Amino acid sequence: MAYVAVKGGEQAILNSHRLIAEDRRGDPAVPELTVSQIAEQLGLAVDRVMCEGSVYDRELAALALKQAQGDAVEAIFLLRAFRTTLPRFAVSNALDTDRMAIQRRISATFKDVPGGQVLGSTYEYTHRLLDFDLLDNAELEEPKAEIAATPLDANCPRAFDSISDEGLIEAELPAADEASVFDLTREPLALPAGRDQRLQNLARGDEGFIVGLAYSALRGYGTAHPYVGETRVGDVAIEVVPEELGFPVSIGDITVTECQMLDLFAGSDDEPARFTRGYGLSFGKSERKAMAMAIVDRSLRSREYGEDVKYPAQDEEFVLSHTDNLEAAGFVSHLTLPHYVDFQGDLQFIRQLREEQVGSRSTKEAAE
Repeated sequence: MAYVAVKGGEQAILNSHRLIAEDRRGDPAVPELTVSQIAEQLGLAVDRVMCEGSVYDRELAALALKQAQGDAVEAIFLLRAFRTTLPRFAVSNALDTDRMAIQRRISATFKDVPGGQVLGSTYEYTHRLLDFDLLDNAELEEPKAEIAATPLDANCPRAFDSISDEGLIEAELPAADEASVFDLTREPLALPAGRDQRLQNLARGDEGFIVGLAYSALRGYGTAHPYVGETRVGDVAIEVVPEELGFPVSIGDITVTECQMLDLFAGSDDEPARFTRGYGLSFGKSERKAMAMAIVDRSLRSREYGEDVKYPAQDEEFVLSHTDNLEAAGFVSHLTLPHYVDFQGDLQFIRQLREEQVGSRSTKEAAE
């Protein structure tokens, strides 16, 4: 009987695989969606998969989305699994976002900033009305945005540099060159965590969960009242230093979103009042993720500033242990797998409890 059950289950799984392929393809009369179309036209979904999958490759992320029928978490799972097969041949230098080729650059703290505000591509000022013209692809004109007469300064200063010089914002000190950086992709989560580990965890974390935590910190379950010091979207160079050369070489550019949040710190006996920083950085155009990451980063720094830790977004163990969407989705989804023995054990336990409760009630009634 056991052999029949195993064979039957195997056949059912094979049929399930065929059904997945059939569902993925959809109506054969409709042209099949290509990976290049997904990469070019579903760019924000691709960016999320790259960021949380920890692989910057638009084609692979688009392929994962196609294979997963648009399920972002499943696509991230596929990309992470593929990532484990890849060799690591170099460690890059830290990204120099001061030299970013800017596509979008916004500061909510100052109206006029050196280099100017750059609105770029954003849904913030759209009407959020369904565009039914998109239903008729044949009649759509190719969109073309106007190009600025002069390019942006390649070394565009930070929006808040002017008050940084006054000491009103926490100084941003670079780490020592010899300092080792925690690698969350190769080492398990360790608590208490340094900021390098926390930022890696948040960068790979589920966007919805990180946004929810940030929202909780803003809505009363935290002390955050941040300002967007600056958000940048643009291309940065990846540089490595080959041992045989001894100097940095650029191996390509990637698009990233960077956000620095400023949060008020009232000061303490040892520290003066000033604005403190929260930091977020993500692959591609992922502004919501980077902003939420920066808010949560600042919340997790509460102990550094002697602030009471009493809310979820400030609790390092709670946050870092629950950000990963693959672990969360896997733990929820595993409930569909057979739990026959566990259930029978609990069922027997419930029956035993009921018998004991009935006996206790009968004894009590007899005594009365």
